[in-house]
Amino acid sequence: MIILAATPIGNLGDASRRLIEVLESATVIAAEDTRTTQRLLQHLGVVNRPRLIALHDHNEKERAGEIVERARTEDVLVLSDAGMPTVSDPGYGLVAAAAAAGVTVTAIPGPSAVITALAVSGLPTDRFTFEGFVARKSGERLTAFRDLAAERRTMVFFDSAARVAATLADMATVFGADRRAAVCRELTKMYEEVARGTLAELVEWAAAGVRGELVIVVEGAAVRVFSFPDAVTQVLELVRSGTRLKDAASEVSAHTGHSSRELYQAALAVKG
Repeated sequence: MIILAATPIGNLGDASRRLIEVLESATVIAAEDTRTTQRLLQHLGVVNRPRLIALHDHNEKERAGEIVERARTEDVLVLSDAGMPTVSDPGYGLVAAAAAAGVTVTAIPGPSAVITALAVSGLPTDRFTFEGFVARKSGERLTAFRDLAAERRTMVFFDSAARVAATLADMATVFGADRRAAVCRELTKMYEEVARGTLAELVEWAAAGVRGELVIVVEGAAVRVFSFPDAVTQVLELVRSGTRLKDAASEVSAHTGHSSRELYQAALAVKG
């Protein structure tokens, strides 16, 4: 089978006993970075030296088939550098190939930067969405954030320290300066820090420079109350800008809560 195993995101003490046991018995490990895996084995006191296969973003497509076939006859342990494989890390393509080939896939759960940041953010945790790494370019970030402007669930993003100030500024532009957020830095490590506040306040906080690995957690959009006539007006405005009536009704329905069918019929009546 293929075994996806979560590794510490910072503090090596978070390595589970089950992870250590499987590392001690593994014969093959597919690793995002074989050097990182070798250091992990050393730091955890694991004397076993399994065969290491590099499995990263640049070769996963080519190596997935080979690893899946190997997993028919022996267990293959899959590790990313930190956290759970497949979550903004290599592994998804391998799991998809294994599932298609009928090869068993299981997981050894453990540390997760997404869940840890969400838990300590102080923002609602009942419903959330993970958006992965933010785009490098401001224009692409702004476009992505506009698509999320009406998202009501708490949103979790990965970002780099070099871009976080610009990212927060773009978030404030789209989501609003008063939207609450948290920047979680160096989670589980010695210099762990959670900066909480409005996006405007966090822009100021980041201006002095930020170091380390980051997770940004942003509060979802507040529920806005739109009257049915106002919602119909929005549909008609979208239609005038070139959007198909059916698509416009669906889009407005998504952020107003009014029935897409009723909006469609009312807008059609107005147009008629």
